[in-house]
Amino acid sequence: MATYSLISSVKNISNINSNNFFLISGPCAIESEELTMEIAEKLKEITFRLKIPFIFKGSYRKANRSSIHSFTGIGDIKALKILKKVADTFDLPVTTDIHRDEEAELAAEYVDILQIPAFLCRQTSLIKAAAETGKIVNIKKGQFMSPESMQHAVQKVRECQNTKVMLTERGTTFGYQDLIVDFRGIPLMKSFGVPVIMDCTHSLQQPNQPSGVTGGKPGLIGTIAKAAVAVGVDGLFIETHPNPEQAMSDGANMLPLSLIEGLLGNLVRIREAL
Repeated sequence: MATYSLISSVKNISNINSNNFFLISGPCAIESEELTMEIAEKLKEITFRLKIPFIFKGSYRKANRSSIHSFTGIGDIKALKILKKVADTFDLPVTTDIHRDEEAELAAEYVDILQIPAFLCRQTSLIKAAAETGKIVNIKKGQFMSPESMQHAVQKVRECQNTKVMLTERGTTFGYQDLIVDFRGIPLMKSFGVPVIMDCTHSLQQPNQPSGVTGGKPGLIGTIAKAAVAVGVDGLFIETHPNPEQAMSDGANMLPLSLIEGLLGNLVRIREAL
């Protein structure tokens, strides 16, 4: 119920089941207004029908790229305005990630939740800048961090007089080119008194590929999501795209938009069984 109160504080989310998990979903990056609105409309329709609290996600800028030639965005203000249009058109909370201190104030003008990327979860000044906007701050657990260590990131937000903080599990580095999820971390991080989210797409990344393009195992997104719901996660993070193979960023990790309704329906039934 506390999780629902936190999410509903940014938008009057109606026709939902407050005992359900919430969903953060959308494309990896904002590619165009037309595509973004298409994805948002479909996700709003599905989550409304299944009574799942929904937050739309899209990166307005991609800063952490394997290759210097990778897609980084269509322009900061242009992309942020598209996110604001999603929020206004579909009456949805929206979120995006930030990478530098000065981005916090800029992005906060357009979105409801500021996401701190995993590689930057120890960046004190960035977390402080996000917290001081008064927005909800979602901190991704670094691939190099233990669940226990994330209590210090939570405390950084709280010491800025902001109690609106969430944590996202996104896997732990396993060797040089793979990640593994330790589901013991979910109840452990929940013990800090914050909502915990499972990133079902980035936890299946296969980074540091010789090609310079990060790989992934999207066929296992359902497996990760089901396990996370079974152990009591508060929210799920699932990136999606109508044509992942044509996506400009992280196509190897995203779930095809056509498959998300079936997966969410199964996940709701698992939640109900609990």
